Amino acid sequence: MSKAVVLLSGGLDSTTALAVAKSQGFTPYALSVDYGQRHRVELQRAAAVAKALGVADHRVVTLDLRAIGGSALTADVEVPKGRTASEMGRGVPVTYVPARNTILLGLALGYAETVGAFDLFIGANVLDYSGYPDCRPEFLSAFENLANLATRAGTEGAGRFRVHSPLLRMTKAEIIREGARLGVDYALTLSCYDPDGAGRACGRCDSCVLRAKGFAEAGVPDPTPYQ
Repeated sequence: MSKAVVLLSGGLDSTTALAVAKSQGFTPYALSVDYGQRHRVELQRAAAVAKALGVADHRVVTLDLRAIGGSALTADVEVPKGRTASEMGRGVPVTYVPARNTILLGLALGYAETVGAFDLFIGANVLDYSGYPDCRPEFLSAFENLANLATRAGTEGAGRFRVHSPLLRMTKAEIIREGARLGVDYALTLSCYDPDGAGRACGRCDSCVLRAKGFAEAGVPDPTPYQ
């Protein structure tokens, strides 16, 4: 089977993307990044997901983006809570981490070169999301082009890198239904931007609101422990 590197945060979307990669016949190599995020407990969830879904390897890279800041996830900035759907649909929120997906995909690309993989999976989504510019198809297409220009494997003709975003145009409900069909245990995942010390979700940040809405619309019981 072909190898694939899957960016795994421990959240709902990345976990579903991992399950999709496996269902498509890829041997998954999971990559998680400890970038100093406020919700670092998600890395524990990523480890649990990687074990449950039987990845070939799970690497955790430490890269402290708190040195850059500029986000409620990496700086002493309050996470917005209680926003309406219309508010979430306007502009780029303060939970956006500058250049995060560019950095994460760059790390995944390097990992892919070392294990001989040409397929990268990311759980990016442009429908039920918070307006992040690095979740758009234009960005993902541009990164795929970059991957084939910036690597030895790409320039020497060993293969062509492909960026897979299987959830890109799915609603959160559709994502959850697909994951449920593939046997994903969403109780292992965490989507909250501001969980408490016990790892319980706040229930009010954008990510929690979108997650809860998705489960309700999918008709799937929400296993999330809330504060």
